This record gives sequence, C-alpha cells and structure tokens, in this order.
Amino acid sequence: MQAMKRHVLSVLGAGICWGFMGLFTRTLAGIGIGSDGAIVIRCIIASLGFAVVMLVKDPSQFKVRPKDFWCFIGSGIISFLFFTYCYFTAISMMSLSAAAILLYTAPSVVTVLSAVLFKEKITPVKILSLILSFAGCCLVSGIAGGIKITGTGLLFGIGAGVGYALYTIFSRFALDRGYKSNTINLYSCLLACIGAMIIWHPFHIFPAAVSSSGNLLLCITAGIVTCFIPYLLYTYGLTGLENGKASVIASVEPVVASLVGIVFYSEKPTVQSLIGIIMVLAAVVLLNVRKSA
Repeated sequence: MQAMKRHVLSVLGAGICWGFMGLFTRTLAGIGIGSDGAIVIRCIIASLGFAVVMLVKDPSQFKVRPKDFWCFIGSGIISFLFFTYCYFTAISMMSLSAAAILLYTAPSVVTVLSAVLFKEKITPVKILSLILSFAGCCLVSGIAGGIKITGTGLLFGIGAGVGYALYTIFSRFALDRGYKSNTINLYSCLLACIGAMIIWHPFHIFPAAVSSSGNLLLCITAGIVTCFIPYLLYTYGLTGLENGKASVIASVEPVVASLVGIVFYSEKPTVQSLIGIIMVLAAVVLLNVRKSA
C-alpha cells in the first residue's frame, strides 16, 4: 500500500510540475527563445540531470539493446518531440487553460490503446474517472463559457494530446522490456533534443540563454521543473500503476495551468472552473479509493 501511495504521489507531482510549462514557455519567449528552442533547452537540462543520476546510482542503466531502440525513438521523437512542439505552439495561440484541456484528451487515448496493446481492463470506475476528469478539465478551461479556440490551435492541441498519450505507451513497452525509468527518460530527452536541433536548427537560443545570469537561471529552472522532475516522477509512477490510471491522475496539470493563468496572467476564475477543479480531483480520488478498497 505504501508503495502504491508513492506511485500515485509521484504521478500527481509530475502533473503539478507540467502545469507550469505555460509559464516557463511564455517567459522563455520573452527572452527570445521560442517553442522549438524551449524544447532543446528543457531536454538538454533534463538529459544532464538523468545522466548524473544514472552515473551515481547505476551506470549499467546506460546500456540499451539495439533491438529495443525503437521504444526510445517512439518515446523521444514520436511522442516527446511531437507532443511538446504541438503543446508549446498551442500555448502561443490560445490561453494556457484551453491548450491544457486539449492536451488532456490524452487519458482517453491512453486508456483505449492500453486496453488493446496491454490488455488493461476498461472498468466502470475507470470510465467514470475519465468522464469526470475530462469534464472537469473542460470546465476549468472555460470552454463551456465560450472560450475561443482557432482551427489551427485546435489541431495543435489535439496533436499534443495524442503525442502525450504515446509517451505513456512507448514507456510501458520499454518498462516491460526491463529498462529503468531513468534510462527511458535519458534517451527520450536526448533523441527529442537531437530531433529538434536537426529539424529547426535553433542555435540562436544559446547566446540568448547565456547572455545574463538571469537568463541562464531561467533556462536551468525551466529544464528542471518542467522536464527533469516531472518525467522522473511520472515514469517512476508507471512502474506501479496502470497506464490509464496514471494518465488520469496526471490530469491535475490543467488545474495547475489554470491556477498559473489566474496568478500570473490575470485569467479570471469562475464558478465553473472551481467546479471543474473539484471534478478532476474527484476522478483522482475515485481511482485510488477504489484501489484501496
């Protein structure tokens, strides 16, 4: 039971950290580092963090069998790179909360794919939790109140949701092949970074990042808070939770993103957003109370 609590708390912590991505993305844009550059910055910092942890804890975790490398291409390029770029672009086109709600079509995608690929059961409790979390996210985002979403923003937001879901799927494949969470995170970040460098050539970010101690600290903090810590926590959480449950629990992210919008960007809270927050938290509690029973 204690181990289960640790896994649940780890995923919750990951969702909370990811909720600050919008804040850091917009702040980085203010110093000349766009969404493509933000991916590189986050991945470089996180890769260094995971490499240090592995060197200290167990250097054997660096080893990867060539036949399994597709798992890391999936988690790093197909998921991490694709989802992060889509999400950061969506953030630039709409409010933080609207982008977050589109991202959180992911739990439904994860649940369906996990049922097909890993034979995870789709139970009534899981379905109810999905409905509660998604409806809650909709209320938090303000969509029910007529929030504006452009066609292009919608496509990027849905793309972010699908890409985010695939990270859980590819990570599960790697975990089932005996790889540790640090190994998955390191190579996912490295491949995403290399992919971003090849596609967008964002070399201009480095002078901007080191132009002042403040900028450098911002970049390091962004990498630690929105990449290193949450992926460390989330992938660890997957070692003790079903994919679908972990994805629903992480749906606290749009709640945090909404609160960040309120505190830093004066996005006004409403009664419906407060109800939405309660619904998201209720979905998380429902999953875990039933599990404990």
